[in-house]
Amino acid sequence: MAIQHRARKRFGQNFLSDPGIIHRIILSINPKPGQRLIEIGPGLGALTCPILKIVGEMDVIELDRDIVPKLQLNCGLDAVQNNQLRIHNTDVLKFNFADLDYHEPLRIIGNLPYNISTPIIFHLVEHSKIIQDMYFMLQKEVVLRLSAKPDTSNYSRLSVMAQYYFDVTALFMVPAESFTPIPKVESAIVRLVPHTEKPVKIDNEQAFRKLVTLAFSQRRKTLRNVLKDVVSAQQLESIGINPTSRAQSLTLQQFADIYQLTT
Repeated sequence: MAIQHRARKRFGQNFLSDPGIIHRIILSINPKPGQRLIEIGPGLGALTCPILKIVGEMDVIELDRDIVPKLQLNCGLDAVQNNQLRIHNTDVLKFNFADLDYHEPLRIIGNLPYNISTPIIFHLVEHSKIIQDMYFMLQKEVVLRLSAKPDTSNYSRLSVMAQYYFDVTALFMVPAESFTPIPKVESAIVRLVPHTEKPVKIDNEQAFRKLVTLAFSQRRKTLRNVLKDVVSAQQLESIGINPTSRAQSLTLQQFADIYQLTT
């Protein structure tokens, strides 16, 4: 019988407990023996333990030190003693993935704490050159924003920047009843694959982020008004963008075109 643990709100803990959903997630990840899988927030090991049996060895990053011994027991102390399950008891936002001794591209998975899921994703951007793909459980609304297309209600600054860095695919929804305790929000699984070559050319990513943030800062305002301090209506028209349109109607390429006007 698996060792249990009282979920802590300060860590945003909700433990996946639905065997059907666990199986479906593992099928989506499709782990293979010898692959380097890193799990963020393994909790009690609902995904860790079955995936460990497939791949042979794993690294996991767990902030809650009190849950670590329970994770070790659930996955088997022999796995820990034989260095098959390596537990890093630290904050993932401070973890340097480049320090891992890797010979294969990293595959990163996790049920991310909803309150810091976006900072974690953009922290991983720094390590995208060594990452093959990522599969995350996130709040449903975050997955909808990550994968949203222009001219839809969920399209946002997050959509633009995530799709600049990753090929984003929303896989499937996960009902709240799949967790213990039951959260107040629904979840979803998303796949993020770092682009080997960015879809648009940007020389200064920090400046591009600022432009996108500015464009979405007042969603109801037209581009003519919200971008008036960085680009004129005439300049927008010169690249085929209607100055009376709004940020949520622009494609990633159009944001890149506006950025080029400001450089």
